[in-house]
Amino acid sequence: MTNTPNTKENVNRFDADVKATGSYAYTAEQLSSKLANGRITEGISAAYPFSGKRVLDLGCGDGAYTVMFADLNVQTVLGVDPAAAAIEAASRRAEAAGVADRIRFATGNIYELGDLLDGDRFDVIVLRGVLHHLPDPARAIAALSGFKGTIIVLEPNGFNPVLKVLEKFSRYHIEHEERSFLPMTIEGWLTSAGFEVRQSSVINLVPMFCPDWMARPLNSMGGWVERLPLVRQIACGQSLIVAQR
Repeated sequence: MTNTPNTKENVNRFDADVKATGSYAYTAEQLSSKLANGRITEGISAAYPFSGKRVLDLGCGDGAYTVMFADLNVQTVLGVDPAAAAIEAASRRAEAAGVADRIRFATGNIYELGDLLDGDRFDVIVLRGVLHHLPDPARAIAALSGFKGTIIVLEPNGFNPVLKVLEKFSRYHIEHEERSFLPMTIEGWLTSAGFEVRQSSVINLVPMFCPDWMARPLNSMGGWVERLPLVRQIACGQSLIVAQR
């Protein structure tokens, strides 16, 4: 599995982020990122019985989220990402956390997984914040059509109007070539690839890079907003979709 023209320039940008700071910007210690990522991890953890399962974490980045699967008592995890510097950082992270015996990393391309999906090697594939970075996300999902198991997709909520503005004007979003998709668009890709959507929800009220004075009250309001059908579609930041075949 190698880096090919199927990757975008943002792979180099993510590599540069890791080389400069040791991690991705959204996995840093800023309060808003910690709160947002905490809610996302909680949502993913509750969406599937990970205990004893074999996990393929596609687009694992610097491994910050991948190593958290150890807390869910998984059997094994393989994290795959095209950014070589990120994979090196992820491997160091697993070693430091003492979970390298169960959690491994490899450089690879989601469009060219080769024999990785052959046989019965994994129970669940996790795509956490991956599709909106890809040049052809529909093709990436189609490439997983031979997989027999569960796919969990976490993506920025394409209904959120603030996110749509950020995609147009935020330097970070522009440099990292970010865009968002409506939940039903992602569900359509999964259905076309032969998967049945079992769960679709929107979660998390805290934007990744907002100031602390904003992050705290939004976090306290998050559970209430997530229970309001129309409000959550506009206000919450991430779509969480679970599909299976």
